[in-house]
Amino acid sequence: MTKIAFIGAGSVVFTQGLLADLFDLDLGPLHIALHDIDPERLDTAAAAASYLAQDRPVQITAHLERRAALENADFVINIVQVGMNEATKLDFEIPARYGIRQTIGDTLGVGGVFRALRTFPVLRGLAADIADVCPDAWLLNYTNPMVMNVWYLKALGVRNVVGLCHSVYWTMQGLSELVGVPYEDVTYLAAGVNHQSWVLRFERGAENLYDRLDEAIAADPELLRRVRVDMYRRLGFYPTETSEHSSEYVPWYLGHASEVDRLRLPIGAYLEIVAENLASYEQTRGALKAGEPLTVDPTMEYAPQIIHSIVTGTPRTVYANVPNTGLIPNLQSGAVVEVPSLVDATGVQPTAVGELPPQCAALNRSYLNVAELTVQAAIDQDPRAIRQAVMVDPATAGTLPVEKIWALCNDLVVAHNNYLDPSLRAALK
Repeated sequence: MTKIAFIGAGSVVFTQGLLADLFDLDLGPLHIALHDIDPERLDTAAAAASYLAQDRPVQITAHLERRAALENADFVINIVQVGMNEATKLDFEIPARYGIRQTIGDTLGVGGVFRALRTFPVLRGLAADIADVCPDAWLLNYTNPMVMNVWYLKALGVRNVVGLCHSVYWTMQGLSELVGVPYEDVTYLAAGVNHQSWVLRFERGAENLYDRLDEAIAADPELLRRVRVDMYRRLGFYPTETSEHSSEYVPWYLGHASEVDRLRLPIGAYLEIVAENLASYEQTRGALKAGEPLTVDPTMEYAPQIIHSIVTGTPRTVYANVPNTGLIPNLQSGAVVEVPSLVDATGVQPTAVGELPPQCAALNRSYLNVAELTVQAAIDQDPRAIRQAVMVDPATAGTLPVEKIWALCNDLVVAHNNYLDPSLRAALK
């Protein structure tokens, strides 16, 4: 029996989608172990899992204690969100007082740095538990900020950890639709860092589909009001994350009111997503209590596909976030990069992509500088490194002078005090 542990299973809607995909695959008998620290959300997740399992050979257990869920697990899916909605609101509200605009705030910038810092202590405990009770398990991480979290987990010595994100897949679905070519007919190659990878090839047979994309943009001027179309025009390669995300990793857009207006950037968009997720959770909880059916759409997420490939030996390619061991030579060695990876019974095997175009690598290196300093702050327990990470963040540095950056970090350290390592809680002058 294959055991799959969900850490943060109280993210009920996402958990449901992953379970629905898993149950539709031929994996044989399964043990689904759900863990969350919120009893009500855990009960809801367990009820949803039981509904979705129906008559399949699936054992479902629910655990408030993490180690019990992890015991002898073959796979661990991490979807925790430390601090939940209240912490996320602080990540937006406090920077906004300083004039910092954010759209998503979960990957880079002030929001990404402090989301990482409050997640790292939980990851450290998770890593220790895995080492004790399931050292050979594959840890499939969905929790953002992806690069910082996977980088930190590798620094802690977790062997089989891979970060997963659907951005490449859905970008290519959208681009295929935009150029009028069925996705099944398209071949492509992307690489870079999570939420800022680049479509290096986009083809149908011998046809370069970038030519069709250029024609589509020329035919519809409204497309020019998308950040990633603007970046594509100037950089020559299409970024693999939404315009909202992409705007946060560079200094050119959010710091300028005219660009926010031109590119229709929704400031604070993630807060609306939080509200929608809460509504979806309440809807699921209400349906389960009333005995009403649940409707769960397929997610096409990579975790179920990876589990299927490792369990059955079925080979497939996914995009994975893994340490850079020469995979992209012009990005920092040891940093976490996003590359196509073969998955089969032997595990996840990343593909060496080669050097990125220099302009793309330059932006990725700026992104990785922030991630590296944030991880270093946690490893060295150095509160100055937190400020230094935010100082080198492109969007923040393009908006605030350094004194304000330190003052902002001091405010956020105080606001998130109960989640941070004790040695990182001090305000600094």
